[in-house]
Amino acid sequence: MTEPTSFLLSRLHTAGLTDVVAVEPATGGLAATAGLGRRGDGTAVFAKAFGEPPSGVAFAAEAEGLTVLRETGGVATPDIILADRDLLVLSVLQPRPGTEAFWQQLAHELAGLHTTTRNPRFGWHQDNWLGRCRQVNTWEDNGYEFFAQHRLLRWLGEPRVEEALTPADRAALERLCERLPELLPVRPACLTHGDLWALNVMATPDGRPALIDPAVSYTWAEVDLAHLWTTAPPPEARAFFELYAELTGLDRDWRERMPILQLRQHLAVIAQLVPDRGAADIVRATLAPSADDPELSRTKAHFDSTPQGAYRSPRWRTRPDSLSAGPPQRDRNAPYRPTGGEPGARSRQKSPSGSCGMSLTFTWAGRRRRRGWRPCGAGR
Repeated sequence: MTEPTSFLLSRLHTAGLTDVVAVEPATGGLAATAGLGRRGDGTAVFAKAFGEPPSGVAFAAEAEGLTVLRETGGVATPDIILADRDLLVLSVLQPRPGTEAFWQQLAHELAGLHTTTRNPRFGWHQDNWLGRCRQVNTWEDNGYEFFAQHRLLRWLGEPRVEEALTPADRAALERLCERLPELLPVRPACLTHGDLWALNVMATPDGRPALIDPAVSYTWAEVDLAHLWTTAPPPEARAFFELYAELTGLDRDWRERMPILQLRQHLAVIAQLVPDRGAADIVRATLAPSADDPELSRTKAHFDSTPQGAYRSPRWRTRPDSLSAGPPQRDRNAPYRPTGGEPGARSRQKSPSGSCGMSLTFTWAGRRRRRGWRPCGAGR
């Protein structure tokens, strides 16, 4: 038995699940050690643990997210067997089938989640975690304020982000935050999964779509959509985007907003992964239209001219005219690698004059360490 599986078996026995006789390693996770625990009666459980938890309540927050997605949002999630400081144990799900019908069903499930759980405020009653990093969920009345402060600028204080981004990059991000009401339409807050890349979509034993590893909050629904779109789901997922757009009434410019909304995830990757798998380059390319620095503005053209840029941003030069143009593709079994979507694209749709946030002038410089900020791994 390898060291990770021995570690998980020890944690399971310490938690009282002494009938687990063996652990098989699980793949796909980026932060915790995960595995499939085989019980003496032949059944199995899924377990994951941190060597040193980022917080004493990280797994409790994840379990709460799974519960609220199921009970409030009507989305299938694994059953929670145990959630304590050191260990999360869940029922076992199945790999998702590679069919368009499955992704169409997911479109109905996600559209239902997003359209039936609207909330007057943005945030959540407590912080939760993206990997080992705290997701700050301080309540805000305004979506632009919430997204800028707690989904973008919050990352600038992380050591690896400070190292990866130049002062010009950070200034460009702050300028983009000031312009969010011009770039993104007014949208209500709704319950979101918060970390919805393709590997967090699985299936129940009877084949229904099921979601794992949430970082829930009430925010814009398109945050979930952006994560699926820009992390290159499999070809059959094209059916998801077409149907979700129809069910939720998305305007034709929704794809142009995806790179801006996905900045949060790229910043989280920079904060946690070494190397960052190209995330810093994607951030710079997305920020280029907001940059005064000519060198930063040239990043987009340089990134597009490289094989890496061509792979991660195949649709840079042409904006698709119909929903039949699917997201960038990759091997579904490959490890997570952030893609660029359409970096730097802007939505032509403006928010209605006088609507939520349009009359506000935001000043972000020097504010990113205010309410609730803590570096990755910091406890409460």
